[in-house]
Order: sequence, then structure tokens, then C-alpha cells
Amino acid sequence: MNRLRLVLTLIALALAALPARAFETAATAAWVYDMTTGTVLMDKNADQPVPPASMSKLMTINMLFEALKDGRVTMDTPFAVSSRAKAMGGSTMFLQETDRPTVNELIHGMIVNSGNDACVVVAEGLAGTEEAFARQMTERARALGMTASTFANSSGWPDPNHRMSMRDLGILARRLIEDFPEYYPIFAETEFNYKNRAPANARNRNPLLELGVGADGLKTGHTQEAGYGLVGSAKQGERRIIFAITGLPSEKARAEEAERIVSWAFRQFSEKTIVKSGVRVAEAEVHMGAAPTVGLVPAEDIRLLVPALVQESLTAEVVYNGPLIAPIAKGTPVAELIVHAPDLPDRKVPLVAEADVGRAGFLGRLTTAASTLYARYLGAPAS
Repeated sequence: MNRLRLVLTLIALALAALPARAFETAATAAWVYDMTTGTVLMDKNADQPVPPASMSKLMTINMLFEALKDGRVTMDTPFAVSSRAKAMGGSTMFLQETDRPTVNELIHGMIVNSGNDACVVVAEGLAGTEEAFARQMTERARALGMTASTFANSSGWPDPNHRMSMRDLGILARRLIEDFPEYYPIFAETEFNYKNRAPANARNRNPLLELGVGADGLKTGHTQEAGYGLVGSAKQGERRIIFAITGLPSEKARAEEAERIVSWAFRQFSEKTIVKSGVRVAEAEVHMGAAPTVGLVPAEDIRLLVPALVQESLTAEVVYNGPLIAPIAKGTPVAELIVHAPDLPDRKVPLVAEADVGRAGFLGRLTTAASTLYARYLGAPAS
């Protein structure tokens, strides 16, 4: 495998100054992700399975959104309320067994009121029993790449077998935003009071929604075991971030930490175009070709999230299995550009052939073969 080390200032990049200071969060586990560029900005114990409390209601909401999407229910479909659902404690919609709340009302009840009763109603309405629904949640989570999630119930009620990681919660948040744009705006609603039964529980607990920082979701959580947590998202300009935090000691600490994370994510990083599409980054050797090399270019503009304050330049390397074998068609992916930025994970970008390279004629192939044999005879690599 060939590796060509580059300093990206040589390909029209000069992003200088101090590396972004690492963010020290008070959360026991955290994951912060820039959706626009696919960049993980923070990972603190992000893969550790922990009690998710009401943040796991996002999975119940996802299951109901999927039922809406494939036509099993509509927003007007009524659900029955069992005695088990009515008896749920904690945050509720105050549902009664005679109620027949609609899917629309249940979604609002789960998101705004964090209704444990609403979650049980949805679980029983979709799967017959909450136990069966929890098994379906776990299976669906695995299919979505949420490998650290195991569900024992639909609401996040404390249970030693009910666990999620902050990364899994972030994966789930991204899915809710990207795959259900018609329903996602409900997460930004600040008040819902089913039949005027719960004025004291009518306000959305998300502390960011009214701060003017672009926040529009998603879900808070709190139990004695889990502490205070939040899965949040905010959009400013063209950038959107999502984050999941847990283990804060109080509601006030959760609100302050969430606001700090949003400010840091938007102010400490900026999106830059580091290479334009079609601009040659490097050249790769070609074996048995009409030309000895071919230019390597990105098929589209390369935009990266980089520290807003910097001192050292970004660096990169081009990696390809070479020499490349002719013929090569223009636009064929043949290499990879790996960009190294301070305090950020490496970014890998495909590079394509800049031009067609046909096979060499008979004389050219004969000359190359002779050169290869001679080099092997001398114990040296062929050119």
C-alpha cells in the first residue's frame, strides 16, 4: 500500500492558530456529534451502557413513528388504556381507562409530558404487551446499529436490564431528525396538556428550547440511579449538532452543561472547504499504462469541520494500493485522502482518477516488463 504524506497548505489550505481546547464536561458520559460534517466532537464514556431514564422514550417514539410511516397506524388512530398504563407513576398524561387517546396525542404526551402512561399505551397497542414491545425495541435497536442498548420496558422506568449508551442515543436522535422530518418539529413544542388534566406537568422539560440557541429537541431524563441527562439537538445556520449527556447532579447542572456544550460546539469549530472538486491532490503510479501516473482528485468539494482557533496546519496522507493497473477510467475511485486535524478524529475522503489512462502499446508493455524483471534480478523494486 502506497502512502504519500502531504501538508495541506500545499493544496491551498492555510488554517492556522491554536488547537481547539478540549471540552471538560461534568457529565459522567457524553457524546457530541456534528451532523453536517459527520464529525464526532466529544466522546466521554460514550459506549458505556448506562441507565437512560426517560431518554429511552426516544426508542418508543421511534417505534411509533415507524408504525406511522409504514401505515399500520395514522395520527388519528385511537389506542386503549389498560389498568397497567393508568397505574404508572412518575411523569404522566393522567390517562384513564375510559380514554382513547390518539397517536397524535400520545406522541405529544411522550415528548412534552414524558408520559410513562403514554409509553405503556403505545407498547401494548403496537405489540400486545410491554414485555413483547421491549423485546422488539431491543431487536430494532440492533438493526439500527445501537449495539449497547437493551430495553426492559417502554418508558425508561428503572430496571437493571434497561441500558443505553450515549452514542446509541445520538444515533437514535439522528434517525429521528433525518428519517421523520414530518414529525420531528413536535420535539420543539413547549406545552401539551391532555384534557386539561396536568397543568403542573404540561411544560416540556428541555431547558434549551427557549434560549434562542437553535435548539429544537429532543428528550430529558432523570432517575436517582441515572442522574440528570439530556439528548439535545440545535441548528445554527447550515450546521446541526446533536448530543447526549448523563449523570449530572441536578436539573440546574443539566441546563447549564447543555448550554455550554451547544456554545462550545458552534463557537470552537467552523466548516471549511479545504480542497475543491477536481483539484489534483497527488499522483499515483500506473503499471502498464499509456501514462506513468494519473492525477488524484476529489469528486466533490471536501468540506471539513476544523478548530476555529489554530496554530498548526492540518496534515494529510494519500493512501492507495499501487501501482494502479491500467486501464483506468476517469472518475474511478482509486485512493483515499486521510486528513488529520488537532483534537478531531481522522476524516477519510475518496479520491478518483483525474483522467482516463489506457493500456500501453506492445512496445511500452514490453519495456515495462523488461524493467520489472531487471529490477527483480537486482533485488530492487521496479520503477
